[in-house]
Amino acid sequence: MFALIDCNNFYASSERAFQPDLNGKPVVVLSNNDGCVIARSNEAKDIGIKMGLPAYQLKEFESNKDLHIFSSNYELYDDMSKRVMSTLAEFSPEMEVYSIDEIFLKFTGYEKYNLTKYGQKMRKVVKKNCWIPVSVGFAPTKALAKVANKIAKKYSEKVGGVYVIDTDAKRIKALKWLSIEDIWGIGRQLSKKLMGWGVKTAYDFTQLDDYTVQKELSIVGLRLKKELSGLNYLDLEETERKKAIATTRSFAHDEYSYENISERVSTFATKCAEKLRREQSYCSKIEVFVITNKFKQNEPQYANKVILNLPFASNSNITISKYAVKALNIIYKQGYGYKKTGVVVHGISPEPYKQGNLFFNENPKHEKLMKVMDYLNVSKSDPVVTLASQDIKKREKMLRETLSKCYTTKWDDLILIS
Repeated sequence: MFALIDCNNFYASSERAFQPDLNGKPVVVLSNNDGCVIARSNEAKDIGIKMGLPAYQLKEFESNKDLHIFSSNYELYDDMSKRVMSTLAEFSPEMEVYSIDEIFLKFTGYEKYNLTKYGQKMRKVVKKNCWIPVSVGFAPTKALAKVANKIAKKYSEKVGGVYVIDTDAKRIKALKWLSIEDIWGIGRQLSKKLMGWGVKTAYDFTQLDDYTVQKELSIVGLRLKKELSGLNYLDLEETERKKAIATTRSFAHDEYSYENISERVSTFATKCAEKLRREQSYCSKIEVFVITNKFKQNEPQYANKVILNLPFASNSNITISKYAVKALNIIYKQGYGYKKTGVVVHGISPEPYKQGNLFFNENPKHEKLMKVMDYLNVSKSDPVVTLASQDIKKREKMLRETLSKCYTTKWDDLILIS
């Protein structure tokens, strides 16, 4: 059996974990630069707040004095996620962290266990250790575990936050309940296509013949159909090294200055390099993009990107920043008000397989210098050492007017008990 454990309204729940007086009140979390709603508590959903709602439109809900709005605090959410995952890892040695708020567990040899009670124990321990509510779905396959989890979350009060698909009758009933657009791995466009064939539910999808599914949806779609039919085709995956790492931001106001955009690109490049070093990886390609404000249709629009190949694989702030700024110079055009820019590194390889150059390589001093910089900058809200192309004063200028504290990662933000 597989279990999918999903944190309920994770970002909002992370905020509530340290402010329990918010329980039962509508809570929303905003995107970078406080742009739009990216997370909502159930209470926020009930008063009509939609996902992706622009932040300025929340004024329509200000009459509700219980509404609490938070800027995104990814440092807090990341640490809370690690705490939840490490707690759940105690229940099974076979695990796959699927996302920041989801984890698959595999239960081999648990045939005589009461899985409903075991799932309730998981919920209780996670709630006690991390103060985060979770939903648990058990099933013979990963795809069905996803379905079981949806039922556990949708009908939480009725089933106690845990649902087990352990009979064919339960499987068929669940698939007839699940709409085609809500199937794991079926996107919006594909669901429209399937609806055109008369496929409205997950059960309808499993009734399609294998030849048609593989022809139209590839072998991936066929495996999904088999999984929903109760046949195990997807096992747990080891945590894969990322294929790309990105650091992007929208500007609080349209940016017309090349110097300011160049500084941001340099800073984003160093953030990518830091992430690479944390994973003990290197990149061989750098992508930089710029986008104007599409909502200002009366102003000239421009968007472009470029990918440069590095002469050698690197995770050095110096090298990656240098080539990121070089890439920006290729696509930058004056006279436009830019709303967003970003840096993405590709061609990622682990340290033992670092790709070098036959004729020349990176200065070996870079590796020692990066270790010193990481040591000096670790756990600091502001970096101690930066490149000359970075402006340290701009590091925290991202608009985050309602940012909560980093209760678990910064000494100054620890809760004081008197």
